[in-house]
Amino acid sequence: AARHGGPGAGLADTARILRALGAGDPAVALVAAMTLFTHAAEARTPGGWPPALYGDLLDESAQGPALVNSLRVEPELGSPVRGGLPATTARRDGDRWLLTGRKIYSTGAVGLSRLLVFARTDEHPVRVGSFVVRAGSPGLEIEPTWDHVGLRASRSDDVVLDSVPVPLGDVLGLAEAGETPGARPDPETGAWNALGLSALYLGVAGAARDWLTRFLHERVPTSLGAPLATLPRFQSAVGEIETALFGADTLVDTLAARVDSGDRTAAEQAGAVKVLATRAAVTAVEQTVALTGNHGLTRANPLQRHYRDVLCARVHTPQDDSVLLTAGREALARVHVSGPSDHPAADHPAPD
Repeated sequence: AARHGGPGAGLADTARILRALGAGDPAVALVAAMTLFTHAAEARTPGGWPPALYGDLLDESAQGPALVNSLRVEPELGSPVRGGLPATTARRDGDRWLLTGRKIYSTGAVGLSRLLVFARTDEHPVRVGSFVVRAGSPGLEIEPTWDHVGLRASRSDDVVLDSVPVPLGDVLGLAEAGETPGARPDPETGAWNALGLSALYLGVAGAARDWLTRFLHERVPTSLGAPLATLPRFQSAVGEIETALFGADTLVDTLAARVDSGDRTAAEQAGAVKVLATRAAVTAVEQTVALTGNHGLTRANPLQRHYRDVLCARVHTPQDDSVLLTAGREALARVHVSGPSDHPAADHPAPD
């Protein structure tokens, strides 16, 4: 945030940064995205962090990387955005909380400075919030469980908490659990996640396209006597990939700029754009693999890594099924359901 001496970059700038990082190393980009999203949320809603607690994080960030991520997913619950209370529990113990539970898919866990652990209290009524756990706290253990096809370097391991102490005031958003305790607090927060990660995976697709174009210039089959890039079939195929990525990039960047301008409708449309953009990214890389055959799937070439990495676009919230369900219901709700007599055609049957 500008009030802390930063440049005050918005979502549009962040999307461009994550696209560039995603093209180079999407695992690094994903870890960086979680930290950027955390600072962006604090910039939008001053007071969400206790001032001293956030000041310590900024001081540490000025000296070197101080990575932060929200740990929300659990083995039984899955992602909390779909509803349900977390099993991870905070028990009051004098002037501190003691956290016990397990989080899975904790991106960058081994390198985090602060872990924002989504948990419930053992009170009645139950409250939920994000408890700020510092790396190296007693009772905190990171189990190296990450064995994924894509984003292998993201180290999205399990985090196990066994009575981990957290100062009483080091909690964000502690409040009584609502109907969906883990829901995003506002559309803009969801838009940052949806559009920022869409840009990241479009960066992966862009890297795959760039590898393809170099390959087509370098590959000269003996029977052809010229680079594959000279063939109209490959030129058209590359043009299709280029056009799809141009459209997806433009859509993400345009909506991000609208979100920065305060357009609430744009923020609410971010989930739909994520569906379109990530599908474009996945399809582009699939087409690239299909065009290169065995070369694209050879471990020595980076295309197989791009393919594995871009598939991870589908797992981030909001996921396609929830976005499409919401969009479909809203579209159907806009139509006035009328009886047969309300339709002009009902009074004037078509001639035989």
